[in-house]
Amino acid sequence: MLRVLAVDDEEPALGELLYLLRADPRVRTAEGAGDATAALRRIGRALETGPDGDDGIDVVFLDIHMPGLTGLDVARLLAGFARPPLVVFVTAHEGFALQAFDLKAVDYVLKPVRRERLAEAVRRVHDLVHVTAAAPAPPAAPAVNEQIPVELGGVTRFVPVDDIAYVEAHGDYARLHTDHGSHLVRIPLSTLEERWAARGFVRIHRSHLVALDRIDELRLDGGSTSVRLGDTDLAVSRRHARHLRDLLMRRAGG
Repeated sequence: MLRVLAVDDEEPALGELLYLLRADPRVRTAEGAGDATAALRRIGRALETGPDGDDGIDVVFLDIHMPGLTGLDVARLLAGFARPPLVVFVTAHEGFALQAFDLKAVDYVLKPVRRERLAEAVRRVHDLVHVTAAAPAPPAAPAVNEQIPVELGGVTRFVPVDDIAYVEAHGDYARLHTDHGSHLVRIPLSTLEERWAARGFVRIHRSHLVALDRIDELRLDGGSTSVRLGDTDLAVSRRHARHLRDLLMRRAGG
């Protein structure tokens, strides 16, 4: 069962969050802190005793807007520890999902908090803690499948990067295309190109980034180049055509 710390400077919001958390059967203990300083003091005590001690904390549910240090500041500080607790952001503001993504948050819950949505966040945390506890201690390794937060009808969901076939530029935004639809996120295409290069994504045009293993066909027609991904055809610019052909040839030969 989970040991939870909830942090919010608004007492009614903190009380409601603690009430919902304590009602969840997967939560063993749920403590509250009214500001970042108190939260860091409590987390520090948990880290001193170790993750399995009586004062341990598995997850911190963090408000973002607080006096002094914000929830984002707290998450950045926690990222510097060897074995920090997991983080779930709970906020009334939709505009910080990208920062949450960068800080490896487990979930991003919007206020007012609904019982069902909070239960989903607890489930995510519970599954992660359970898998970590059950598995033997292997050498540190990157996450199997990175996830990116998207907004759907006021609810933040996390789309696995492995589900994305290609990405389309929209100014400072990018549209993620999956087999089940598309999602607009406020991340420049250049940022995703750099971040996902190791995951097999390659730039084929100033407007498109594609997953190499999703390319079904490479077409050459009168000096122009295009690729087919399922039912979608995308143009390849001359600037990127040779590099793309080399990558595909290497993949076919490997």
